[in-house]
Amino acid sequence: MDLRHTDTNAADDSRGRAFGLDGDLYLPVVIAGLFSLALGALLALWLHTGWLVAAAVAALPIGLTLFWAILLKHGRPPGHDRDWLDQKFGGGNFTRSRSAQRGLLDT
Repeated sequence: MDLRHTDTNAADDSRGRAFGLDGDLYLPVVIAGLFSLALGALLALWLHTGWLVAAAVAALPIGLTLFWAILLKHGRPPGHDRDWLDQKFGGGNFTRSRSAQRGLLDT
């Protein structure tokens, strides 16, 4: 009985996971978290704004980065975030019907 042996590259298909996020997706979240802490400290301690105002302003960078990382990048195909932004703010649609495409039919 002869066994068939084939090489697989299953490990090459995955970019790994760190902190529950695919690949290097944790880096922007960590950097935004550090930036949010520094921004909150700058506003509250040096510029003497109120703690609530400093916390609200400092929550924006980490909140936007978490939104981008978790909802638009994590577990999604490459380019999903750009496609989503283009769909929401670009207004263009792709269709097989040339007459339904905006701006492409000038004749």
